[in-house]
Amino acid sequence: MTETVAVIGTGPDPENPTVEGFAMGYRHAESFGNQPDCEVVACADIVPENGQAFARTFDLPDEHVFEDYEAMLDAVEPDIVTVAVPPQIHEDVVVDCARSGVVSAIHAEKPMAHTWGSAQRMAQACWRRDVQLTFNRQRRFGKPFREARRLIDDGEIGNLQRVETTWSDLYDTGAHTVDLTGMFAGEAEPAWVIAQIDYREEDVRFGMHQENQAWALWEYETGVQGVISGGTGSGFADAAHVIRGTDGEIRIDSETGNMLEIRRAGDADWQGLDVDGEDLHGANAGGRQYGSEYIDRAAAEVVDALREGRESELGARNGLKTAEIIFGAYESARKRGRVDFPLEAEDNAFEALVAGGDLEVDPAENDD
Repeated sequence: MTETVAVIGTGPDPENPTVEGFAMGYRHAESFGNQPDCEVVACADIVPENGQAFARTFDLPDEHVFEDYEAMLDAVEPDIVTVAVPPQIHEDVVVDCARSGVVSAIHAEKPMAHTWGSAQRMAQACWRRDVQLTFNRQRRFGKPFREARRLIDDGEIGNLQRVETTWSDLYDTGAHTVDLTGMFAGEAEPAWVIAQIDYREEDVRFGMHQENQAWALWEYETGVQGVISGGTGSGFADAAHVIRGTDGEIRIDSETGNMLEIRRAGDADWQGLDVDGEDLHGANAGGRQYGSEYIDRAAAEVVDALREGRESELGARNGLKTAEIIFGAYESARKRGRVDFPLEAEDNAFEALVAGGDLEVDPAENDD
């Protein structure tokens, strides 16, 4: 049986990606098209020229190119849709797709949503209709991260205590790094977060403000803690990720140049481990766009989970854990105190602080 795939939000020229979306619709289409018995059959984009260019790239017939995604759903009835639109409209698109009664799976880009309430509503709409909802946190499938998780699971560093991250911000890259911390922690439920943010230089990505500096500490119900220091002051650790256990440590992308290394209790030196040249972002693409292999693996997980009738590790359940930590961190900055979960504030506290003038951009910082 062949799964048909449609793309909502093709984006502009993939040769000139921007922070408005990085033309991820193209990358989704390529990766789903690389899966056995999957076929990309249609696209929708509110900019006709974008849809037409996408159709030429993927050899789609003119009648399968749409400006209105709901019209596309009615006409084509795809099994899987991928959503690569700005996070502010994720909820509208995802909920409409789930309610269409047509699709079996929805795969959306990160960040999950623009507010905590929106993230929850998307997940609920899909759960009620038995539609698989996943998010493109493809770095989970990189060998440095996968092998680190295996080492943790095998007890190579004893009991996991803390994951420290310096390669990060909260909203954008944090959608990956907070998710990776959760993966290392065994997908445990978060219990609380305490955080502070700074915003003096305007930074807007995907239509959302992005903090310049952030510090966040959170704890899972298992007692494992996560720490992020992003932006200025992010060099508090000597690697992108430092994973500390009772009997050793793991580093990913350390200052020594090793992508993955371990030092067990009693060892004086770090041991570098082979990850086939893969790094934080991807692998040698062999002529394809850098990082494509990780997205291929994410697409394979989406399709396999759908065919096997199981919950995907990219699913909304894990996505909500990451989103709750991120939006909880913003709420902590607004509240000036620790936030215990479940998170009650359904908005985006960072955006509210900017809109209310509580976080004012410094004009001097924005002079060319």
